[in-house]
Amino acid sequence: MSFSHPLFLHALWLVPLLAFIFVVAFRSAARARVELWGATLVSKLAPGWNPRREKVKATIQIAAVAFLALAVAGPRAGSREVTMKRRGIDIVIAIDVSNSMLARDIVPSRLAKAKREVSAFLERLQGDRVGIVAFAGDAYLQCPLTLDYGAARMFLDVIDPSSVTRQGTNLGAAIRTALASYPDEDDKYKAIVLVTDGEDLSGEGLKAAEEAGKRGIRIDTIGVGSESGEPIPLTGESGGAGGYKKDSSGEVVMTRLDTESLERIALATGGEFHRATTGELELDRLYDNLSKMQERELASKTITQYEERFQIPLGLALLLLLVDFVLPERVRTRREWEGRFA
Repeated sequence: MSFSHPLFLHALWLVPLLAFIFVVAFRSAARARVELWGATLVSKLAPGWNPRREKVKATIQIAAVAFLALAVAGPRAGSREVTMKRRGIDIVIAIDVSNSMLARDIVPSRLAKAKREVSAFLERLQGDRVGIVAFAGDAYLQCPLTLDYGAARMFLDVIDPSSVTRQGTNLGAAIRTALASYPDEDDKYKAIVLVTDGEDLSGEGLKAAEEAGKRGIRIDTIGVGSESGEPIPLTGESGGAGGYKKDSSGEVVMTRLDTESLERIALATGGEFHRATTGELELDRLYDNLSKMQERELASKTITQYEERFQIPLGLALLLLLVDFVLPERVRTRREWEGRFA
């Protein structure tokens, strides 16, 4: 026999402690009665009182405590081997960390919104492996494919524009880095989620998407930002706001969500374009679409499953408490019974 929570077995130390307390209490009470009333008056002043009955009730209460401690400790008897399998697909999330993602047309910024979208999407996953790519002018694999969503969130939290060495927006590099991060296995179990404002300065995004489409790898895009345009804030030496980015002629550079490019990239692979919204309903639609893809076994683990037996000591404890409840502390005398039914 083993226990699920063996630490609670220390509660059994209450058994000898309670026994000691009851013994001391009974002796003190008996001595006090004799001193107050005398040995001959006890039976007259307390008719029906039986010291054995007190001891029986105390024993019942102590036994109930012992069985309750055993029940809380979770006794287990008997076991069987169970194989747990995890099925899913491989999803690489490419998140744009270029300077344009610092635009504040979405409060507090496009990048903050993109990270919230990815974090919320991770909460919806069940059994799928996930990887994270950070990109701007270059792309880097920040988190390899993993089933540990907590680790993926840790990588996500530290992503910012300093995560890449070259600025700009190269959707082609992001897609190709995502493709290279997959193991050399069947492509029908793979998908890419591209989170960006879509300003593809390299012009390679659609071409890379077509390469993914030929392999049968689906790309879904999430557009973050507004189409009306927003200036790109610069960071000063102290870390605060340092004005806005300007072009060579001194004009403030405006960044806009390129919906058309993101729609083309998604359509080239059979995926869908989703606009990031406050309610994040697009994540439910994205997850529903990806969940329809064919899954495969990603991991299996054999565990020993024990049969819980806490019901037995718990039942005994409740039975003893019931007996203690209905068992009177004193026995009625014959005269009391006759007076009751007279």
